[in-house]
Parts: sequence; structure tokens; C-alpha cells
Amino acid sequence: MSTTPAQPARADAPVVADPALRHRVRSLRVRLTDAAGRPLAGARVRAEQRSHAFWFGNIGFDEVQRAAAALPGGTSLTPQEDELLARLDELYLDVFNQATLPFYWGTFEPVQGEPRTAALRAAAQHYVDRGVAVKGHPLVWHTVQPDWLKPLPDDEVLRLLRARVQRDAGELAGLVDVWDAINEVVIMPVFDKDDNAVTRVAATVGRIGMIRLAFDEARAANPDAMLLLNDFDMSEDYEHLVEEALAAGVRIDALGLQSHMHQGAWGRDKTLDVLERFSRFGLRMHFTETTLLSGDLMPAHYDDLNDHQVDEWPSTPEGEERQAREVEEHYRTLLGHPMVDAATYWGLSDHGMWLNAPGGLVRADGTPKPAYDTLRGLVKGEWWLGATDVTADADGAVELRGFAGRYTVEVDGVRHDVELPAAGGDAQTEVVVGR
Repeated sequence: MSTTPAQPARADAPVVADPALRHRVRSLRVRLTDAAGRPLAGARVRAEQRSHAFWFGNIGFDEVQRAAAALPGGTSLTPQEDELLARLDELYLDVFNQATLPFYWGTFEPVQGEPRTAALRAAAQHYVDRGVAVKGHPLVWHTVQPDWLKPLPDDEVLRLLRARVQRDAGELAGLVDVWDAINEVVIMPVFDKDDNAVTRVAATVGRIGMIRLAFDEARAANPDAMLLLNDFDMSEDYEHLVEEALAAGVRIDALGLQSHMHQGAWGRDKTLDVLERFSRFGLRMHFTETTLLSGDLMPAHYDDLNDHQVDEWPSTPEGEERQAREVEEHYRTLLGHPMVDAATYWGLSDHGMWLNAPGGLVRADGTPKPAYDTLRGLVKGEWWLGATDVTADADGAVELRGFAGRYTVEVDGVRHDVELPAAGGDAQTEVVVGR
């Protein structure tokens, strides 16, 4: 135990001082007793936060690459690649507690009947073993479809689609218990960028039919899964789709709201407008795909971000400073809204970034940008209770105040886990300390 002077019987995280985030703060009274039930008055206690209940997420695609390389017959990594991925994993685990893994059907099962389950399972296990929750993205989507699906008749496509959802949601249950059940349904039946079988059947079955397929099959395969409806379209069209799905009896656990900001940050006002419009459904909200650039912005005339194709898109010192400011504003805005439970940034580093954009929080060489340091300073600084020594009161109690999540109280060198619940207000618990 530390020999630093003990504080009174209360440990406060710095976030308590921010009135905009008071709804995130919980109090937990921990009463310490010996085996006979006697209070440990005056006991020296070290309290410390271990995790957030709020999901600070990022994609874990790099870990899939590492996992695949380690499998029999996998493509070996060079020493430089291995070192970079290990460094990125270290940076990842120092901030993020939720990982989104890629289950795009076309890359997950490029050859029919040969899904790459082993690599995804190994990557998921890597995160779960380290206390990181895992989400699969997505079970149903019209983009990145396997070529072998195209020539099949519609009824066979639907059968295989149902089977795919059942298989992956079921086989990964216990490791992957959160899914984007279906992705970008607003545009799905009218998508015209390529010829794919899912768009074809969606035009016949309809949007609600596709949503029902995804949710019903995933729920049957894993009844405990959290299932999201996810979209990039923040217009009234998505609002109407949510209304229709709920009216049709679809049980949506949370709404996924994408925010790829390649053409400029939304800012607080637009973000709050989106949150207010979608909060009317009474559903929990996840910001599932956020990108903020540290270089030049994409020209505004592109309606489809995929149309902007460049070989190089460098990060700049000025862009990195702007990105850091925008990251802080974005996360403060999201956490300031009581219906938001998760925020996933779409890419830790510029290594393999979507569209080759400078959107990572870390440079391609593994060095953190100011945005990474800024976010870490919030997640593990301002919104975190570091190791704090307190003295139990006459009733053997100490009070913890901070962000909802998992904490430990250490007495005589033994740690005891306690939970500051995300719902239900303040709480109390009793810890029996053997002596």
C-alpha cells in the first residue's frame, strides 16, 4: 500500500466538476467489514478505476491481420509489420474498451463454405481476454458481397443470407454479443454503384423485410445479443425507417449513427440536432463510425465519399491540431447526451485507413497524433479515477464518485472489484475483507 497521506473517506474523479457530464457520474458507498461482519473503521484503502461502462470504441481490423498470420498457413508478418501492429495494439488498449471487427460477407467468406471464422474468433478472443467488448459489423449489408452470390436466384440468396446470419451470430456467441444486424438499409434497395444480390432481393422484399430478416435470425441464434440498426443517412428517411421498423414490431436494441466527417466536422450544433431527432424513439444511441481528418478535407461536391480516390492524402501539422480540437468537442458533445452509450472511432491509425484518408488518431508509423493524446487525456484523465488513497470512516465505509464502470478497492494488498452502475442511480455494496 502507498504511504502517501490518506484523504477523507471519499474518492472523486475529476469529471465530478463538469456539470455537463453530471448524468454520467455515480456514487458507490463501499462498506468494509471483517469476516465476522465488524466494520473496518479507519482502514487504509486504495480506490482505482479499472474500466468505463461507456463504450469508447474503435475498429480492430489490425488485430484480425495479426490473428490470421498466426494461424496455420497464414501469411507471415515481417518483423517491422509485427512490431507496428504490436505497438498499435498497445495504444489501442490504453484507451478503447470496445472493438468492432469486420464481418463483411465478401471478405469473410470469399469462397462459399469457407468462412474465415478462425481469424475473427482469435481476434475477438484477444480483445475479450483484455476486457474489451466486441461488436461484429455487419451481418447484412449490400456492399462487399461475395461474387458467388450474384448468379443465384432470389429465393436461394435469401436462404443463404438467413443461414449466414444464423451461423455467425450463433457460432460467435459469447465472444461477439453486439452486432450491427443490418447496415445502411435506407439506400439498400436502390443502391446502384454495383450489381449485387442483396440489393436485388431488398428491392423485392423491402426495407422492413430485410430488417426483420436480420434481427429475427440474429436474435434466434443469440438471444442475448445486442442488435443495432446502423446507417449513415441522418435525414428524415432514416427517421421514417426507424418508425416503420418499430411499428412492425422489430425489437431494436440501439440505433447506430454514422459520422464520417471527411468533408468537415459536424460541430456541436449539428451533432446535437442529430441526437435530439433520433432520441425521440427512446432507444439507446451508438455513434458507430466516426472519422475526423488531420489533413486537407475532401471536396464538398462529392455526394458519395467513395468517389474520392487518391494515392496520397497526407496528415499536416495544422490538420492534426484541428483534429485534436474536433475530437474533444465531438466526444464531449456525445457524452453530454444521456441517451448515448457508445462512440466508435473508425480507425486507430492511418495504416490501412478507409479511402487512404488521414483520419487515424495515430500516424501510419505508430506515433500518436495530438488527437490521440487528447482523447486519452479525457478517457484516462479527466473522466477517470486514478489510484487514490482514502481512509474508511467509523462505519468502515468509503465513497467512490466517478464515471460508471468497474473499480477496485484495495485493502491490505488485496483487490476487490466493485461496480458503479450505469443505470439506477447511486448504490452501495459491502466488501468482506479477510484478516
